Amino acid sequence: MTTTTPRRAVYAGSFDPPTLGHLWMIQEAQSLFDELIVAIGTNPEKRSTYTIEERRAMLDAITHPFPNVRISVFENRFLVDYAREANANFIVRGIRSSADYEYERSMRYINSDIAPEISTIFLMPPREIAEVSSTMVKGLVGPQGWRDMIGRYLPDPVYQKILQDHETNT
Repeated sequence: MTTTTPRRAVYAGSFDPPTLGHLWMIQEAQSLFDELIVAIGTNPEKRSTYTIEERRAMLDAITHPFPNVRISVFENRFLVDYAREANANFIVRGIRSSADYEYERSMRYINSDIAPEISTIFLMPPREIAEVSSTMVKGLVGPQGWRDMIGRYLPDPVYQKILQDHETNT
């Protein structure tokens, strides 16, 4: 009897907040691997809008249809080191633009120098969500009509959370 090692991947980001682009990446990646770890990375140099707990709750809400997805957190460390500790064979990264490609290509080479046993897989989201980012969504909140505008870029549980938070804070 042969046993196979599960194909485990890590998809990391700040997810501040999770967007439809993130959800697309999760949906695609979970179909390719036995297990997908969605890892919320924290950077002490960056100020987040949402707490780790809030981001985890939003990710839990949007990933519940995928039984092979689990949410995790890693702090102040290199993604490749976290992936190795998690026994992941793969790191999943999104490419939205040529600038993303250049950055991710460099990181892929550095990661393979550190951990040659971990492969980096690039996924390219569809054109209609390729420009969606958490920073862009947060920048749209406030002006007249913002609710309709951001609704097209966010999974419903995330959209509802932002609406609720905005109502509470105004």
